[in-house]
Amino acid sequence: MKFVTAILRPHILDDVREALSEVGVSGITVTEVKGFGRQKGHTELYRGAEYQIDFLPKIKLEIAISSDQLDSVISAISSVASSGKVGDGKVFVTNLEKVVRIRTGETDQDAL
Repeated sequence: MKFVTAILRPHILDDVREALSEVGVSGITVTEVKGFGRQKGHTELYRGAEYQIDFLPKIKLEIAISSDQLDSVISAISSVASSGKVGDGKVFVTNLEKVVRIRTGETDQDAL
């Protein structure tokens, strides 16, 4: 089992959700986060004054999947989220040791 964490631009959330549904992902967790990477934020003009925005709004997706779904999930996220510009985001993959469905007590693959 794998745990996929993706940090993405907020406006592509619906497209990514649809792409993940098409490859068989049954559930995701979405969190609104702020951060910066290589772009180090940006400046904005508000009422004639320039402001430095250090932390940009992002979306964090967390997805627990079986190992055989990994390539299709990464491909689905990457194909939708890629604009070719700085700030498209990242995908992190970690091993998932155990999953327990609280309601039924099912574990591991059955709990996904």
